[in-house]
Amino acid sequence: MKKYKFSIDDNDYAVEVKNVEDRTIELEVNGIAYTVNIDKEVKQTKTPTLLRSVAIPTTDHGTAIKVAAKTGSIKSPLPGTIIELFVKEGDKVSIGQKVLMLEAMKMENNIESDKAGTVVEIKISKGDAVMEGDILIVIGE
Repeated sequence: MKKYKFSIDDNDYAVEVKNVEDRTIELEVNGIAYTVNIDKEVKQTKTPTLLRSVAIPTTDHGTAIKVAAKTGSIKSPLPGTIIELFVKEGDKVSIGQKVLMLEAMKMENNIESDKAGTVVEIKISKGDAVMEGDILIVIGE
């Protein structure tokens, strides 16, 4: 479980806690096993597990922006800063094509198109700060 090194009156001790259960602790001191009973229960702390759904840029057919029939939009999967655009208005894009790079939490994230079509509108510029869910690029048929 946990290992400790102690020095008492110039004597060194290597202590390894093997098991903690209620008021009983099993440990090893310099290779010798001991079972220790203490006067109050030891609460074990557990590291919480962070569960977060995967954020994926999606095409949104229900946006208020109706640029052309069957348009979709690529939204920001997380807050960050636009550091590079790889397409311009009028470019044809395919599914999986890298359209921009977003810096978030000091990491560069490639944002890919999940819709094939033509870039109808680019709503951001290099250096813009964006929030999660902001529309970045509108794609039409």
